[in-house]
Amino acid sequence: MGLAALLLVLASASAGAGTIAFPPASTAPAPASSPSVGPGGVAAPEADRRPNIVLVMADDMGFTDIGCYGGEIKTPTLDRLAANGVRMTQFYNTSRCCPTRASLLTGLYSHQAGIGLMTSDRGTDAYRGDLNRRCVTLAEALGAGGYRTYLSGKWHVTKHVRADGLKHNWPLQRGFDRFYGTITGAGSFYDPTTLCRGNTYITPENDPLYRPERFYYSDAISDNACRFIEDHFEGEHAEAPLFLYVAYTSAHWPMHAPEEEIAAYRGAYDQGFAPVAAARRARAVELGLLEERWQQAPLARDWAGMAHLEWEARNMECYAAMVTRMDRGIAGIVESLEARGELENTLFVYLQDNGGCAENMGFRSNAKDLDGVSYEPLGPDGLQMKIWPPMQTRDGRPVRTGPAVMAGPEDSYVSYGPGWASVSNAPFRGFKHDGLEGGISTPFIVHWPAGLGAQRAGEIVHAPAHLIDVMPTFLGAGEGAYPSSFSGAEVQPMEGVDLMPHLRGGELERQRPLFFEHHGNLAMRDGRFKIVSTYRKDQPVRWALYDMWSDRTELQDLSAEQPERVARMASRWQAWAARVGVRRWPY
Repeated sequence: MGLAALLLVLASASAGAGTIAFPPASTAPAPASSPSVGPGGVAAPEADRRPNIVLVMADDMGFTDIGCYGGEIKTPTLDRLAANGVRMTQFYNTSRCCPTRASLLTGLYSHQAGIGLMTSDRGTDAYRGDLNRRCVTLAEALGAGGYRTYLSGKWHVTKHVRADGLKHNWPLQRGFDRFYGTITGAGSFYDPTTLCRGNTYITPENDPLYRPERFYYSDAISDNACRFIEDHFEGEHAEAPLFLYVAYTSAHWPMHAPEEEIAAYRGAYDQGFAPVAAARRARAVELGLLEERWQQAPLARDWAGMAHLEWEARNMECYAAMVTRMDRGIAGIVESLEARGELENTLFVYLQDNGGCAENMGFRSNAKDLDGVSYEPLGPDGLQMKIWPPMQTRDGRPVRTGPAVMAGPEDSYVSYGPGWASVSNAPFRGFKHDGLEGGISTPFIVHWPAGLGAQRAGEIVHAPAHLIDVMPTFLGAGEGAYPSSFSGAEVQPMEGVDLMPHLRGGELERQRPLFFEHHGNLAMRDGRFKIVSTYRKDQPVRWALYDMWSDRTELQDLSAEQPERVARMASRWQAWAARVGVRRWPY
């Protein structure tokens, strides 16, 4: 298996008290791999039968946004992958963009990778805002075992973003063979800041390899991912397995989408928040993703009390359009694999980086400030330097915000706000940033017919899992080894477990709870119980206790009834926090 044989045996990721065993979803045995078929129906060489791996992550989306998790938003491609794969119902992220990416890429908690908060240095190793060298990325680990590695989309795991600055933590320096995308975490979908090809900043107008008639970032991410697939299987590396990481910025603010996509949702949200949330919960229960006994958490806003109903509805129409447009791009990726006979033997995973976002970006009008304002066009080589207003479009128009501005065009800049964010997260409490289920719960779809078998198609599994489990799962499927050292530095052991035996119908055994800390929001999941502390400035930690089997929407705090359990769980959280370097900051 190339260099993988030279790496040390998989480092132990388990220690601590009592094994938590979740029952198997079925008794189906693991299927044997079937031969892959290359271009023209020719069988691929037997020398390397490991699966291709495609990892797709969306940005700032809630648990019931996509169709196969209960949503009304049209996502036929994701629905198809789910119908022919396995869905997890209790998969967790870190509740924020860059910590999720750090954990996903490294198999560690984000603090261990150096990104406990965001990409700024807060003075301790757990909060440097930059991937450290005591971790390896999925691209580094899989690449060492012979995979070719590609990234299209958002990076957001380094504080170094200057064109003439350090690039030691840019994608090409952390294991990826090719990269197209953005280094920072947000910005216009029509003119994204820090747009790169390889190590070079580009613009939508001067990219020598991608010049569509109309640039839209989600399309660009999809199209370049398809280009990587095409080049891989039709080039000199066709015999090597492929690892492709596709990191969309949809549906992160601003709400930008082509008008024809928005038009398909016109009027769909005029009824307001509550009916949409109720329909999502009912559908998710019907699909077997949620239990009927889990009640809808209170929504963040009352539709009747909103001042700009047409604008509110338009924001959600645009949000839905962004998600559908992303799904169409994923369809292109799936079709690129199918056309080359590679989809059956591709481990294809979809997830989201955090829950729906309640941040009020662009809710305050800037119209008066823009009277008489004009800008010079940026020109083909002019770099967009802003991720929010005051800013301009490439052709020199000022970007407008506020309730008088309808979402969608490139000179608009708004988010969809707390009301729709709580609908995205229905039926859960909380949002992006939080340790509540609405902040950390994500869909998790696994499609791999050759590795899971036809008998697993459409299965739903309920065991809690986490981003830390992705590294061991991918290395297990790819027959790779996790190193104890890399590039001369000692590497921390993985924290997670291989999910594949459970996805194939076996038991999932985890010897430690799952832990969370972001922005002072704390949580721990240990079997059926979860403790949560929501950050409040200048207030001490106060743990709430929830029984996740009877009350996953976290409406019944049991801490007063079971103080000893809370104390035991809090003690384990504190031990973890000390081990990974958590620090309670005065945010």
